[in-house]
Amino acid sequence: MKDADFSAERPQDAQLMATRAQDALWAALRSGRLRDGQFLSMAQLVDLLEFPIAAIREAVKQASSHGLLAALPKRGVQVMEARPETIRECLDFRMALDQEGARRRIAGHALDGLGALRARHVALRDAARAHAAHDMPPEAVETDLSLHDFLAAGLGNSRLADSYAANRMRIAIIQNSRPFVPDRIASAMEEHLAIIDALAARDAAAATEAIRHHCAQTLRWWGVPPVAGALSSRPEAV
Repeated sequence: MKDADFSAERPQDAQLMATRAQDALWAALRSGRLRDGQFLSMAQLVDLLEFPIAAIREAVKQASSHGLLAALPKRGVQVMEARPETIRECLDFRMALDQEGARRRIAGHALDGLGALRARHVALRDAARAHAAHDMPPEAVETDLSLHDFLAAGLGNSRLADSYAANRMRIAIIQNSRPFVPDRIASAMEEHLAIIDALAARDAAAATEAIRHHCAQTLRWWGVPPVAGALSSRPEAV
């Protein structure tokens, strides 16, 4: 009887191990331990993540399905490359879902927590203006994500939320490929505050425009020109 019980538990144990390996893989991508364009053999990935090969293969399979890695038969894996077209597509994807999240929050009067969100952004903006930005990259990233999380949660759709989370991982890989620019913090917080204020005013048109502007400005700071007409015809967004 014990042998039968043990056999029944093995698939569950394997699934748990695969889930943990996937979490470890995503953490490595998010933190920059695995960087854009990096090539690794499966043996190297096993050593890095410290999980069995079977669990690593399952994690790679999941990551590949989201475009985070490319599995190269008999060679290993390669992390997504932060090419201009990839950057544009990832930011455009986020913009579209952010805009829809804003519209749904406004339509559903689901705006609780905006005050705290605004206060957090104001504090970071003021600190950046006071030239303290070089001490706070982690806080800047967390504050930046707090608004995008708020908008994503407004979608109210688990499938969209999963797609949003995968795209956020792609954006994390992109962010890790680029040098941190402290001067960007203040302007990014101003752009976020414009979005927050439009949400507070329940002005869907202003909110979606502020999100579009933030996307265009992010591309500009990253040195990636948007596709003509894709985001706006306004000179400052080009």
